[in-house]
Amino acid sequence: MPEEARTRRMTPSAPELSLPSLFTPVRLREVGDAFAHATSIAADQGAGTLVYVGRFDLAEFALVLEPAEPLRQARRAFYAGMVALADALSAHALPETTITIDWPDAVAVNYGLVGGGRLGWPQGISEDQTPPWLVFGAMIRTVSVTGAEPGLNPLSTALEEEGFTETMSIEVIESFARHFMLALDSWQEYGFGAVAKDYLARMPAEKAVRRAIDDNGDLLISSMGKGEVERQALLPRLATPSWLDPQTRGPRA
Repeated sequence: MPEEARTRRMTPSAPELSLPSLFTPVRLREVGDAFAHATSIAADQGAGTLVYVGRFDLAEFALVLEPAEPLRQARRAFYAGMVALADALSAHALPETTITIDWPDAVAVNYGLVGGGRLGWPQGISEDQTPPWLVFGAMIRTVSVTGAEPGLNPLSTALEEEGFTETMSIEVIESFARHFMLALDSWQEYGFGAVAKDYLARMPAEKAVRRAIDDNGDLLISSMGKGEVERQALLPRLATPSWLDPQTRGPRA
């Protein structure tokens, strides 16, 4: 199995969050940073710890993982997280809603940015070492608080503006947890190729273009009829999330 299933308990927990039994919820106040907090406690609290922030306008959370592979391959857990994030939104979306992933980390609803995912690991770990933990973090904009008229900026949106009228932060997090377990089960049973297939299906289609994900997480792109393969490296793209506004510390508007 790509991620160990064991978890450790931590308080305070949030009883209003309904998660599969392998997860341990840790709730932060509205001003908290789920990703930073999860990375700070990952070594002590272990796999399955899910840190989330109690706010209405964002689904902000971070999940601690304990990989069983060297860091070079373990980073592919990022793709399982992204698949689960997109599938979680699809489960609550209207039938005609389009949910896509802009490689590697941004999630769009009807082609408007709503947020994305990120990945953290301990500093000083070499590519050939198995890291003691990884953290997959995500933010999804559920409600726009800018005051702008809906649809004014077609490049960004919020779930509320796209018909997710009864889907708020808690539902997104709970749905993510369930779909992440499904992604891991698929990985375990069929190999990483099954996760890669689901991820690539979420990318906007391009004619006569074939995509694949390499063993180290890089994106491989080839044009039909041509022998050349373009490689887009995952590692440098994880350093700075494309969807994250460094000033607001939320999804870009």
